[in-house]
Amino acid sequence: MTDTEAVLDTARYLREVRPIDPEEIYEYVDGQPHPAVVRQTLREHAFELGLKEREDGAFVPVEDGTVHPDFTGVERFPEQYARQLESLLVDRYGAGWPDSDAGDRLREHIDQLKVDYFADADVTYDEETALAYALYHLPDYYAAIQYVLDDLGSAGLLGRRLRVLDVGAGTGGPMLGIHEYLPEETLVDYDAVEPSAAADVFEQMASETRRGFEPTLYRETAESFSPDGDYDLIVFANVLSELSQPAAVFERYLDHLADDGTVVAVSPAEERTATRLRDIEREVLDRRPDATVYAPTIRLWPDESPSDRGWTFTRQADIEPPAFQTRLDAAAADDAAADGIAAGGDGTYTKTTVQYAYLLLRTDGRRAIEYTPDPDTVAKMADMDAHVTDRIDLAALKLSPDLSSDGNPLYKISDGSEAVDHYAVLTRESSLNRELPAAPYGSLLRFENVLVLWNDDEDAYNLVVDDETVVDRLA
Repeated sequence: MTDTEAVLDTARYLREVRPIDPEEIYEYVDGQPHPAVVRQTLREHAFELGLKEREDGAFVPVEDGTVHPDFTGVERFPEQYARQLESLLVDRYGAGWPDSDAGDRLREHIDQLKVDYFADADVTYDEETALAYALYHLPDYYAAIQYVLDDLGSAGLLGRRLRVLDVGAGTGGPMLGIHEYLPEETLVDYDAVEPSAAADVFEQMASETRRGFEPTLYRETAESFSPDGDYDLIVFANVLSELSQPAAVFERYLDHLADDGTVVAVSPAEERTATRLRDIEREVLDRRPDATVYAPTIRLWPDESPSDRGWTFTRQADIEPPAFQTRLDAAAADDAAADGIAAGGDGTYTKTTVQYAYLLLRTDGRRAIEYTPDPDTVAKMADMDAHVTDRIDLAALKLSPDLSSDGNPLYKISDGSEAVDHYAVLTRESSLNRELPAAPYGSLLRFENVLVLWNDDEDAYNLVVDDETVVDRLA
């Protein structure tokens, strides 16, 4: 039996001296275990040792400090992950799965998943439902989490050694996105919690991760899992709306967040799920005075909290549909043509849109934008009723893409004090107000000379941005 502690002690000593070569250090361990055994021991304990395995097989220390990923967006779901999912489908159904009875069943499952989602119905994940879910959602979940993480990575808030807890890991889309976003030199201890048949897909997808990114799967519910220690990232991706007591679960896991860690919560952009995320956010903040929203729904005014509907979300560039989706969609067109029906092949079974709501929450008081409005120079949304038909100055966060289907561009804005929805309506664009459409989601804007109107139809305030209004981006 290998003396594991002796191997680790030797590694701890040598890590500060030179690269650790299992072909060398086995001689220093009592019993001289085979170098392959030493290598496996080092791999299993790489995170606690802070060691990364190089291409030449030697182990070297991971540098201290934070990562600074060169993230420019997501264009497509990587081919190596697509092949991994395809292999699951081929193993189960054969090479012609999109055109077979199995393809018909998978399309039916996707159709039913959509129906259940909009009906807010519970979904039971058997093996085939999990595969259908992966077919439809793996790519956009893979993309969305990377945009969310970049709020942290671009601010230097992700260390080179990360403990990650993925609660409700599903089929692995967020895990793959995190794996892709983090640079190769990052050392990641990744715990995933997933009780359903989706865990089988997760395991297959996790086999594609690199050394130094070590997923461990726990087939338990979010409510029953007991975390061990603290985590730098705790991820709830598209799962909170499925829990019976989401705020209580969120709060319990918050006790296992590292002092400088972040809880990352993501939900679909639709009104029901996005507003539910804000309800959870507000309930947790009410219960936990140590919790602070890092982004995007920052409370700008001290001692104020929003109580509006809270439908905020962002939209990114579409991704290319992977081959497994286009094949499934094209087979639907072939079936429809054979039946004399002009349907199918219209993108029903592809998912290229990347839009989502999200929350980044910390317990160290840090916020993405550190700004406190001056009540002598800008109005507060909580007092907006007193300003109807007036022109005012205002500081607010941009919290949506353009929401108009036609007509004037429309954006949700917030200062964290509002009791009803506020929208900035761009009626006449100029060089002085161009920052309103141009600014990214979550930006802090200052409006000068904006006209306040009440919208009876929407029960909301419209802040009219015209050619007399100046909009500057503050952050």
